[in-house]
Amino acid sequence: MALVDSYELKVQLEALIQSQNDQIESMQSDYNESLDTIWMLLAAALVFFMHAGFSLLEAGSVRFKNTQNILAKNLVVVTVGFLCWWAFGYAWAFGGPEAVDPNRFIGHQYFFHGGFWNEKSLFRFWFFQGAFCATGATIVSGAMAERTNLVGFALYTFFMTSWIYPVVVYWAWSGEGLLNFTHKDGASVSAVGSGFIDFAGSGVVHLVGGVGALLGAVVVGPRKGRFNPSLEPEFDAHSIPFCVLGTFCLWFGWYGFNPGSTGSMHDEVTAHLAGMVAVNTTIAACCGGITVFLLRWLVLEPRLMDVGGFCNGILAGLVSITGGCASVKPWEALFIGLWGGIFYQFGSMLLKFAKIDDVVDAIPVHGICGFWGVIAMGFFGKPLDGLGGDGAFYGGHQIGVQAFGAMIIFAWVAFWSMLILIPLRFFGLLRLADAIQDTGADAHEHSPSKAYTAPTGANSGVGSG
Repeated sequence: MALVDSYELKVQLEALIQSQNDQIESMQSDYNESLDTIWMLLAAALVFFMHAGFSLLEAGSVRFKNTQNILAKNLVVVTVGFLCWWAFGYAWAFGGPEAVDPNRFIGHQYFFHGGFWNEKSLFRFWFFQGAFCATGATIVSGAMAERTNLVGFALYTFFMTSWIYPVVVYWAWSGEGLLNFTHKDGASVSAVGSGFIDFAGSGVVHLVGGVGALLGAVVVGPRKGRFNPSLEPEFDAHSIPFCVLGTFCLWFGWYGFNPGSTGSMHDEVTAHLAGMVAVNTTIAACCGGITVFLLRWLVLEPRLMDVGGFCNGILAGLVSITGGCASVKPWEALFIGLWGGIFYQFGSMLLKFAKIDDVVDAIPVHGICGFWGVIAMGFFGKPLDGLGGDGAFYGGHQIGVQAFGAMIIFAWVAFWSMLILIPLRFFGLLRLADAIQDTGADAHEHSPSKAYTAPTGANSGVGSG
């Protein structure tokens, strides 16, 4: 009888231990899920806040008479962009089939959030990636500012966020696209060799936006009188303080953009990776900004301190490190940011030489530095560091796939941008009339007719006081 009681007690004790272990595992799973959700929502909110930075930067860069118009375009990008991401974009980008031989070109499920209720963790991921999606179109708005019809720009935004950008995302980030998918042996590969490296979007986000900005600026044409030497001072930014505040907002938001791309935050390895990404992001930004500031102050005419250039140098460093921030050490991030600043500066000079009118220098900041951020991972990143890098400086072979990825992204965005923008220009839906440009879009198209109203009797003249 005692043996029976002892056996039953043992069984009950084992059952109790198993039950407690199951509860601990369930609690751990809930904890991990909650922590990942908090992390992703925080990162997504930081990326979303970048639109405040874009708005300030672009509003400060345009002339006083077009302030409301560029802000309206920023609002259109976010509202139209998120709705398009909900309806079509996410499905094309991350709706890949779960098959033995999946499609390498585009996804096909989750339209209008179909299927999300079966996997509710997708909601946080949708929000995070949606903030990225809207960023691509915002880049285009700055380059085309002050002479672009809002209707035409909204139509381009629709196609950018519904089709152009999502397909590139699928290629690089879905895990099943032609630039990065898992081989049957478990290795990350692409259609041309090893897997494409673009951790947070030097190519996927910034190069896409930069190429769209280039085609937009070329097709819409320069602002009336932009390259008339006698009128050049009239096109100066109307608010440098807005530009600086916008730059700080963007820089702040980048700590959601880059560290947030870890996608989770419930283990020590990921936490340390996010910390390293934040450090690399900071170092590259500082180095890019200082490089451009010193070049314009000490080397390039008129050899004066250019605060706007300092701002764009910081952004150039940020864009340059975005692709490789998780695969390089801080000293490598310094060189990536430094060269990003140099490439930005000479890209900006090349635009002026070619008479391509880019109001905010979006093309060199996002296009050229986005391209550099992709190519940089073909040179930097030591395999023995265990960060996924395979750079040529260490005998690696990553440069080929990085160059291939950059080229097909450029070709894809350029093709579809031309296909959309040229008909819009032909049918009069893209460029504002010269008369509207003379007086400003705010006065012709907005209510109230000006962005700022001085108090009655206030001194508003320059130098009054």
